[in-house]
Amino acid sequence: MTNIPTELLRTLPAVVDLRSFTKAARALGVTQPAVSAQIKRLQSLLGFDLFDKSAPGVSVTEKGKRIVSEARRLLAINDQIVSLARAPRGVHVLRFGLPGDFVGMPLWQKLVAFRNRRPDTRLIMKTGDGPALVEELRQGDLDVVVAMSSAKPDQAVAHLWRDEMVWIRAASSTLDPTRPLRLVTRGDQCIFHKHMIAALEAAARDYEIVFTSAHVDDLTQAVAAGLGVTALPRTLSTGALVCEDDALPKLADVECSIWVRNDDTDAGASKDLAALLAEALKPAPQIPLATRAEKVGTLQTIGRRAPAA
Repeated sequence: MTNIPTELLRTLPAVVDLRSFTKAARALGVTQPAVSAQIKRLQSLLGFDLFDKSAPGVSVTEKGKRIVSEARRLLAINDQIVSLARAPRGVHVLRFGLPGDFVGMPLWQKLVAFRNRRPDTRLIMKTGDGPALVEELRQGDLDVVVAMSSAKPDQAVAHLWRDEMVWIRAASSTLDPTRPLRLVTRGDQCIFHKHMIAALEAAARDYEIVFTSAHVDDLTQAVAAGLGVTALPRTLSTGALVCEDDALPKLADVECSIWVRNDDTDAGASKDLAALLAEALKPAPQIPLATRAEKVGTLQTIGRRAPAA
């Protein structure tokens, strides 16, 4: 029987998620040669290559993708066992997953609020792709999941909303309709990428992919530098220049959902966390222009002094 050391399985998703052996080494606190040696040993134990050496950058083979998915499940179980073993008696461990794009100050503030309400709950956060996280929830490895995907909602969905997808460009960039649109993207597995390509192909607009990165921060910096344009949900486009140019096709909205495991032993804590996450992540309701004008007129009327008798 072949036993695969956990540290080898932990290295593989790190390389895939960060798309870099060097970044994975930095995140894991080891050297880059150590990461290369661990991947080489893992491939030796499995008997096949995990990465396509003929492709540029870090490209995972089809078999490699399956191994990454199963490695995440094994690591989640390992981490769950360790957290339960370390948790003091009476402490509830709540495991939640969400896309890394959503990690920001509003999220941290809601997590502080949750801890203040439930000081006996220990939180374990995991980031990843929506479909993979939902599958882990269905397997019982996660308690709450935030997802942006086309996965069909079921009774586990506690919150569901749509977020407007918008084009993002640099202030200095210009759009030439006679030339292919330069795209900055997270890759063809990303729902943002799929929305961009679907809209452009439906509009018969030529395009070329000039830059790919797994992280939204990299995308926004590349766009800000003028490398190309990208698309993000409006709630994630804070600080970026939203392009309202009619030359670009309308993008379909993205569906966001928060899932809660039905057989959770402490469903109250999970639902409480889900509600706070929804508060942090849902877009603010847009007031129609007519309503805004009515409100302004009302305020002006209220603030106006009555004429002297």
